[in-house]
Amino acid sequence: MYRVSNHWGRLANSKWRLVAMEPETVSKFKIGFAKWDCFYPDNAIEKLYYLEMDYAKNTVNYQHRNNPEYNQKAVLRNSVETTKRIKQIRNLIELTSWAKHFDCDDITLLRSLIIEELINTNATLEVIKMGVANKFSN
Repeated sequence: MYRVSNHWGRLANSKWRLVAMEPETVSKFKIGFAKWDCFYPDNAIEKLYYLEMDYAKNTVNYQHRNNPEYNQKAVLRNSVETTKRIKQIRNLIELTSWAKHFDCDDITLLRSLIIEELINTNATLEVIKMGVANKFSN
């Protein structure tokens, strides 16, 4: 299926995410292509999504549990839980004020420790931060 659009994301009952070409084009209109077997079931109730962090690009994205690259380690979540975790991870990436509460000068290390826990556990962000803080206070 091909799609030409100036907006991406949710369309009817499917979600489209483009993999950006490098270098990116300036046009808002993009052409997308997906094979039929790349469309996975989607709903707001089932735990269909897991998170994947790209540390080289400093980005986080959701993936579907039917993705053949799913490592079975990342926790599956529904769409609302997934969106909440993505927002938390993006805040960790973009902001630095949260790091002042840790006895560690390496914010990159702190980010990766917290992000990996957010991806691979159901623990809350607060519990994860306390656990990481305890690692550095001992």
